[in-house]
Amino acid sequence: MKALLIRDLRLAVRAGGGFGLGLAFFLIVVVLVPFGVGPEAAVLGRIAPGILWVAALLAALLSLDRIFALDHEDGSLPLLATAPLPMEGVALAKGLAHWITTGLPLTLAAPVLGVLLSISWAAWPWLLVALALGTPALSMIGTFGAALTVGLRRGGLLLSLIVLPLYVPTLIFGAEVVRRGADGLAVGAPLLMLAGITAGCVALLPFATAAALRVNLR
Repeated sequence: MKALLIRDLRLAVRAGGGFGLGLAFFLIVVVLVPFGVGPEAAVLGRIAPGILWVAALLAALLSLDRIFALDHEDGSLPLLATAPLPMEGVALAKGLAHWITTGLPLTLAAPVLGVLLSISWAAWPWLLVALALGTPALSMIGTFGAALTVGLRRGGLLLSLIVLPLYVPTLIFGAEVVRRGADGLAVGAPLLMLAGITAGCVALLPFATAAALRVNLR
């Protein structure tokens, strides 16, 4: 599993769908928002939690179609299915690689980019915590969607239609954590819900992803 993870990290960087693409998209969205809604700090600070979460969600969506596509194109996906590592382990390694190359950089960059949206200083730690807890769920849900559409022509649009509705609970509770943190309110309830969603995704979706891959490989 470690060797597969290292291989996927190298492929993500070489293929151009890892660190740079997601961060560039994230930066572009954050920079464009003030042009659309105006430069008023009060308005930007109020909408900043939602904007940052939506931008992170869409940035994570960009590289989902590459999770299994490269393995399918070069014929290594059937070999992974016959390897000693169970398909559930393959799915978990793929999701972890996607999070390291996409979710983790977005999490680290979000507080810095939040300055452009006049986010309050009180919201900084909660933004970091919320993204750290929520982005693994985005990666695992995306891995499941990628497994459903692997091998389909122009499956990127279908992948987006499958994954985006599943992202909504993570988006709601993640933005609520930041919003409550900025207002000085208790964040325990949405934080626990966000952690529960991520724990459920990490525990259950590798099995669903493995089942989808087995069906597509028949």
